[in-house]
Amino acid sequence: MSRLLALTVLLASTVGALAQDFPVTVEHAFGSTTLETRPERIATVGWANHEVPLALGIVPVGFARANWGDDDGDGVLPWVTARLDELGAETPALFDEGDGVDFEAVAATDPDVILAAYSGISRSEYETLSLIAPVIAYPEAAWTTTWREMIRQNAAGIGMATEGDQLIETLETRIEEAVSNHPELEGKTGMFVTHLDPRDLSTIGFYAAADQRVQFLQDLGMEMPDAVREASEDGQYSGRISAERVDLFDDVDVVVTYGDRARLDEMKQNPLIAQFPAVARDAVVLLGNDAIGTAANPTPLSMDLVLDDYLQMLSRAASQ
Repeated sequence: MSRLLALTVLLASTVGALAQDFPVTVEHAFGSTTLETRPERIATVGWANHEVPLALGIVPVGFARANWGDDDGDGVLPWVTARLDELGAETPALFDEGDGVDFEAVAATDPDVILAAYSGISRSEYETLSLIAPVIAYPEAAWTTTWREMIRQNAAGIGMATEGDQLIETLETRIEEAVSNHPELEGKTGMFVTHLDPRDLSTIGFYAAADQRVQFLQDLGMEMPDAVREASEDGQYSGRISAERVDLFDDVDVVVTYGDRARLDEMKQNPLIAQFPAVARDAVVLLGNDAIGTAANPTPLSMDLVLDDYLQMLSRAASQ
């Protein structure tokens, strides 16, 4: 966080020189959005989009309530709370997205722009949101935006494209420094299994090549297994492979998934799952409803906080 705070101070001192001229047009999956003037009231929907303006020193007027990894139940993840504290800001309005986008709550914040670069909004939801304010949607497909694209897309939408690029560079430097301490991960393959479900062991669900959890493993020096690459479909963030084809996973060195040891032991009672080489070796990283489990889906404010611990977990699994 200290690196990010230092970056914000730098950006604040140069914002007049770096900020984009308006109007600004941002291309996205539903066409393009043009903002005629610099937005002052920024709302966000979807996952972690609010972290981009926060990282750049701007407090949104509202964003989605956290529904995963929120230990104290206040709807705000710990790194977001820390950033709000750094900026001396109160928690803005929180939108409950348990049943989808809360259009009334978003409209109540009277936004000048709505950031949704990392989200799953449909065209109809995009059109409804556009009646409230200009919307910055995802570049290509729902839930497939990488953390870099999320920063780039959202930063462009608030007139801070150059600052967004600087933020990406800062985070990449932090990742490179952390990864340099774990050369043992270089060349290892990592597969991110969605969830271990004892009620259905006929298939193995996985996050696909387009999902940023998978791409983050590559940021951390790992490679994508052939089975994941070949089974991934364009525009899809997840997929499934029949458990009977467990031989496809012979080249998987490490499995990352959500769940606890008891759930994994239960899975290993299944004769097909037990043949999964990485599972048989216990080369598994088990993520819970906590900071690391949440930030394995990387965001601008979470990476610095959990990066070293996540790398340690991957390293231990890779040594099995």
